Amino acid sequence: MKKVFGLTGGIACGKSTVARFFRELGVEIVDADQVARDVALPGTPGLRAIVEEFGEEVLDESGALDRKKLGSIVFNDETKRAKLEAITHPLIAAEGMRRIMALQASESPYILYEAALLVEGGTYRNFAGLIVVTTTEDRQLKLLMERDGAGRDDALARIRSQLALSEKEKVADWVIRNTGDLNLLRQSVNDVHRSILASIERGTTDGENEGGRNAGRRCAES
Repeated sequence: MKKVFGLTGGIACGKSTVARFFRELGVEIVDADQVARDVALPGTPGLRAIVEEFGEEVLDESGALDRKKLGSIVFNDETKRAKLEAITHPLIAAEGMRRIMALQASESPYILYEAALLVEGGTYRNFAGLIVVTTTEDRQLKLLMERDGAGRDDALARIRSQLALSEKEKVADWVIRNTGDLNLLRQSVNDVHRSILASIERGTTDGENEGGRNAGRRCAES
């Protein structure tokens, strides 16, 4: 069986760019956000369950899920967010596992599972190791405001609604710090890739860090 590693990070940290660089190295990736979109496509049981719970106002004119409308409903309401997660999380987990198993037949040396909330729910413990992509809060703010057209206060609220990056780093096996230089970021990915291959060769990925997963953590600055 191919080893499966988690890839996570904070919002607007460059996680998607890091994932692209891993793909260029021949690593297959299961994107949890894409899985989440796919399990709520028109005609799926997932979308029917969401509409049953939240009403047809979460649909756009074409009948597809309007993720922004749904997000505005659940973002500041823990009860509604929990109801949404109760619908989507089992579907995402099942579809994610199906895709991971399908990739076992690929030529990829290992598989990455890319998701934003691997640490928050403890899911990272299910993987052979964890890569965390981090950056500064100032850079997160700048990218969020540019990418999403968000105001500073809104962008800051979104950043601080997530678990602090420093907490994610504590359980990481590999940390990639994104300073905005794409060449250095690519090199950091290359370094982590080589480290993962070496750990697989040694057979030391599962439970190698006794007394805490980050005991032997490697950092890649970019």
